[in-house]
Amino acid sequence: MPINITMPALSPTMEEGNLAKWLVKEGDSVSAGDVIAEIETDKATMEVEAVDEGKVGKIVVPAGTQGVKVNELIAVLLEDGEDASAIDTSAGAAAAPAGGDKVPAVPESAPAVEVGAKAATDPVPAPITADGGRIFASPLARRLAQLNGLDLTALSGSGPHGRIVKRDIEAALAAGTGKAAPAAAEAPKAVAAAAPTGPSADQVLKLFDEDSYELVPHDGMRKTIAKRLTESKQTIPHFYVSVDVELDALLALRAQLNGAAATDKDGKPAYKLSVNDMTIKALALALRDVPDANVSWTDDNMVMHKHADVGVAVAIPGGLITPIIRRAEEKPLSVVSNEMKDLGKRAKERKLKPEEYQGGTTAVSNMGMMGVKNFSAVVNPPHATILAVGAGEQRAVVKDGDLAVATVMTVTLSTDHRCVDGALGAELLAAFKGYIENPMSMLV
Repeated sequence: MPINITMPALSPTMEEGNLAKWLVKEGDSVSAGDVIAEIETDKATMEVEAVDEGKVGKIVVPAGTQGVKVNELIAVLLEDGEDASAIDTSAGAAAAPAGGDKVPAVPESAPAVEVGAKAATDPVPAPITADGGRIFASPLARRLAQLNGLDLTALSGSGPHGRIVKRDIEAALAAGTGKAAPAAAEAPKAVAAAAPTGPSADQVLKLFDEDSYELVPHDGMRKTIAKRLTESKQTIPHFYVSVDVELDALLALRAQLNGAAATDKDGKPAYKLSVNDMTIKALALALRDVPDANVSWTDDNMVMHKHADVGVAVAIPGGLITPIIRRAEEKPLSVVSNEMKDLGKRAKERKLKPEEYQGGTTAVSNMGMMGVKNFSAVVNPPHATILAVGAGEQRAVVKDGDLAVATVMTVTLSTDHRCVDGALGAELLAAFKGYIENPMSMLV
């Protein structure tokens, strides 16, 4: 029977995407693992792989189409011996077999399946292991596992890169393996729908002459930013703590470490540390030392994180994205620096994978390089903290009763006051200040 290819949900928050490019054409044969299309989300450009084999019978949504809804039919594959007459896209799906309860052969990128008379269209969250690691499974495999009470952590994947796919679920069901999944915890109470993020166009435009403006439609990224920040300010009670830190010792150590970096045959150094790299490391170590601040809030529990996964705000055209340095407290400064350079470069090219910018336990937003002295950042849930970093500048300071000049940077910690109180935020900043002003302690 024909195989539906639908717009996949490439992240938990994705509602629609842009079909940027088809890498196949009608009549082409594809195999599992072949890259068939590129999808632009609000954050990145992702490649879509085929997980079934067949011939491209019809491309329903042409390349360049904007705002394609998740689960919308975008193409149809034909199995061996089928021709285009079997395709029926009038109802948004390929023709279904008559009267069968068989699960249709839907590509693994499609979260919507039908089992018997029950349509299962709600996306299932990506599963995680007990230690917080992600289990790579297709949306269809996750849905089938949920419907049949299987625990994905007990299964091995046979798909590309060890991904659990539909055939692994079918094999587990046939063999009777895969322990029953534990009962899911009650889902957090839904947040009330966000209020409008601003006045309507009619309210604004009537204030101006018609020839004095032009309208630029919001893209997906800007809409997502507006929605998330509005929800953050409406639902998270923000609390702010600021402190000044002296940078002279850190700048001296940075110069020493960069000067000692090994070089390759072309004279390129193995790393080049920035103040931002050292800020990321200092915040990660401070969270390790003050674990009560390395948390996330839920209505029922406090999520106590075992590692400091530090997101770093990167400005890109049309908005920003926050790639994450995982386990930053464990990594040498050189590794933090090189990872940040790679993530920052790919962020600006919109080539990050969802797992590289989703999650994290805290974040750093550095506007010091733009000359900003100080500012307050907005907490990005599920984080409970975000550190706003200002510019390092020479200021007059008093030391031992005498006036002196020091390079000083102001940082402001924004916290979710439900789980990080003022005293705890101050303790975290004190630990951060200690690492910045005694930077050798970051090397041990």
